Amino acid sequence: MSPANIVSEAARKGLDIIGITDHNTTRHCSLTSRLAAQKGIFVMQGAEVTTKEEVHCLAFFENTDALSTFQAFLECNLPDIPNNPEFFGDQIQIDEDEVIVYEEKKLLTNAISKGINEVEVMVHSLNGLFIPAHIDRKKNSIYSQLGFLPVDLKAEALEISMVSAVEQFRQEHPEINRYPLIRCSDAHFPDNIGVAFTEYYIETASFQEIKMALGKVNGRKIVIR
Repeated sequence: MSPANIVSEAARKGLDIIGITDHNTTRHCSLTSRLAAQKGIFVMQGAEVTTKEEVHCLAFFENTDALSTFQAFLECNLPDIPNNPEFFGDQIQIDEDEVIVYEEKKLLTNAISKGINEVEVMVHSLNGLFIPAHIDRKKNSIYSQLGFLPVDLKAEALEISMVSAVEQFRQEHPEINRYPLIRCSDAHFPDNIGVAFTEYYIETASFQEIKMALGKVNGRKIVIR
């Protein structure tokens, strides 16, 4: 799942937009975005945050300044528990020549010290998009960890995984109808890229257009597949 391999597979499968959301880090966003732009692919840049409650939440940002500020927020709040490369794998950052330029010593899959509400506030203070991830899963979802969907949750959308029947889940949890639903591949291996996706009916591939589609603004809309 190097940036080059991700972009190559996304291009092969005809994807126009991809999201880069490594666990608790944004370090490969910029490189992936540059490589993708060469193939006409737009990259939503962000991270998949594990909150204090161990809820996975997606955070996306429009520009590098916001991304850098959020990266500092993650680093400051990630517990000082070392990674075990033999068990969890290497946590490295590479450059365009695939030369290692950084290795993260802290285990990135740990929960950070901030709760879901605090993460949401931070994301929105940077004008980002906040989307609780795979809400239908039995682990690391808002339902599995909290047991309910907070009535005051401020989120641009909710993500549902490809394993659930959307309409059935809507019937079981009608409260989710307050939010748009997106579906993503949540790929951890190249072959899984694009196995599930959301169609965005927008004028151009951009952060603001995607935000408008989530809000159904000026005819923009989304359809999950």
